[in-house]
Amino acid sequence: MERFSRRYSIFSQPLSDAATGQPLAGQVPGAWLDRAPADDAKDGPGACRSRIGLYLKGLPGVRPLLDLTSYYLLILNQDPSITVIDPLTSVGGVTSMLTRIPLKRPPMDWVASPAERRLYVSLPEAGEVAVIDAERFQVIASVPAGRRPVRLALQPDGRYLWVGNDAEAAADSGVTVIDTQSLKPVLQVATGGGHHEIAFGADSRHAFVTSREAGTLTVFDVASLGKLREIRTGPHPLGVALSPLSGAVYVSDGEAGTVSVIDAASLETRKTIPVGRGIGPLAFAPDGRYGLVLNTPESRVAVIDAASDEVVHRLEVAAEPYQIAFTRAFAYVRGLASPRVSMIDLASLGKGREPGVLGFEAGPAAPRLAGDLPLASGLAPAGDDAALFVVNPVDNTAYFYMEGMNAPMSGYLNRGHTARAATVVQRSLRELEPGLFGARVRLPASGRLDVAFLLNQPQIAHCFGLEVQANPVLQRRRARLQVQYLVAGAPLALRFRLLTGDEAPQAGVRDLRVRYFLAPSSRPREVAAREVGEGIYEVPVELEQVGAYYLHVGAASLGLKFGDLPYLGLRAVPAESGLAAGGH
Repeated sequence: MERFSRRYSIFSQPLSDAATGQPLAGQVPGAWLDRAPADDAKDGPGACRSRIGLYLKGLPGVRPLLDLTSYYLLILNQDPSITVIDPLTSVGGVTSMLTRIPLKRPPMDWVASPAERRLYVSLPEAGEVAVIDAERFQVIASVPAGRRPVRLALQPDGRYLWVGNDAEAAADSGVTVIDTQSLKPVLQVATGGGHHEIAFGADSRHAFVTSREAGTLTVFDVASLGKLREIRTGPHPLGVALSPLSGAVYVSDGEAGTVSVIDAASLETRKTIPVGRGIGPLAFAPDGRYGLVLNTPESRVAVIDAASDEVVHRLEVAAEPYQIAFTRAFAYVRGLASPRVSMIDLASLGKGREPGVLGFEAGPAAPRLAGDLPLASGLAPAGDDAALFVVNPVDNTAYFYMEGMNAPMSGYLNRGHTARAATVVQRSLRELEPGLFGARVRLPASGRLDVAFLLNQPQIAHCFGLEVQANPVLQRRRARLQVQYLVAGAPLALRFRLLTGDEAPQAGVRDLRVRYFLAPSSRPREVAAREVGEGIYEVPVELEQVGAYYLHVGAASLGLKFGDLPYLGLRAVPAESGLAAGGH
């Protein structure tokens, strides 16, 4: 039986062929952590398989403590919030919503860290980037990001977050660079007017920033954060992407109708490819071989072969294409003027070949009918790399499509909000090296746990024990904390005092939060608390409906979960009667 200290641990499992000793690479194993059964004698191979079968059904009442086959669907809303959906669990066939993340202002774009432990969200009206803990689904920081931060791009090594500032004033239009370790800006510099798209060299040595109105591509040295060169790529650069296969950066210009090919090492223009006026968004397939350039007015896609830097296909796709996403086998193209999503078979591309173009309907109406749309994509590849979520902002639904089907299998209605874009946060095992699969997990509980492991090819179902020891420091700290609730003012401002065991103020807790909900609602709201006195914290609370509310305090840095300390009960009554509050 292995032993782990409870908090963050690396769970890993090597897989190899018993006969040859060679690693079993390219597998998709499943693993679940749950409480160990009370009677070990009854937990044989049959019971292990039975338990795995229950986990795979996704029933709310029989979920394990930790599911390493899961992923979460995050919906970017038109209002200042993000909806978190658990696609593997459905409550009464009505909703799969897990929680909601409140934001200061409406979001525009987002990007996840390499390990998907953080999510960065641009808030143009606030002039900030919100940093979200993608494990707890909480905003942990708000970072100043210049005037009107819009496009976000994270270096391949994850060190710097680059933010495109689409400010009206030329002096403020450029990029802000944020250190992801200190969460502080380290550079703000003008590059020229207009919208900015951002790409990086595969080794994170160079950053490439377009300026739409200036007609330039600005190249930065990442080590010094200094400008290296400004390259004229045409009057109206709209898209930029790197092909690691060709070692070049490609810039599409909608007015000139060309794609400039710039050597990523020498920074010299290698070639200019004529494509046609009206081109815009540009992206390369994961292997870097083929680049897709969208022509929105003509409803076409030009396919560039990075091996020869020439256009090898011009394909008709969904009307007014504006977004691209890739799975291992397909390129998906979303159109503004049609609910249809086009699918291009990547294996069928190549000079002299006839590409396969399929498609499916994702919703009842064209996305453009929803009005303003964010930069963030409405296409999100799902967890197994052979499926896709498509947000239709008109009917407020995220559709789930599995490759090989004629239509989406299901849809997730975003109740109470207006969906605009989607992304997926993984919780599954990853292949760290050939045959070695692992994940960095937050252990859900202390004590004796069981690990259930499943592999389909070859078929293996195995359960083994795991001993998790509680962190004694966090245990002592949590045991001695006390909370005293203070209610003041209307609109309601909740204040509470946090005390240690010897009744001294517990000051300086920066991640203190309050979660509250209207009973018996399953949609809790969370707000960050700010310290207004030594050990005294305050949060604004909005009681929008008549009824009983329950409020809990939590802080990850203290090991304090919601429900560890006494809760506060409030009852909201009609305005003429005032507000009654009672603690428990």
